[in-house]
Amino acid sequence: MKTWTAAEIRGLGVVVGIVTAGEILGIGRSNSYTLARRGAFPVPVLKIGGRYRVRTADLVTFLRLDMNPTPAA
Repeated sequence: MKTWTAAEIRGLGVVVGIVTAGEILGIGRSNSYTLARRGAFPVPVLKIGGRYRVRTADLVTFLRLDMNPTPAA
C-alpha cells in the first residue's frame, strides 16, 4: 500500500475514487467498498453513476491538513 504525503493529497483532483481514498486512510480495497456500502466510511462518500467518490477536501479536513500551507522560508 502506498504511503501518501500531504503534498500528494493536496495535489489530487476535486474527487478521488474510493480505493484511492481508502489507501490514503490506510484502508484496503475490499474494506473501503464494504464501508462505503454500509455508510460507514470515515469521510462522506458520493455515489456518482454507480461509482463511489470522495471529495479531496473532505480527506484534507479529516486528516487535518492545511489545504494551502505557507512555504518554508
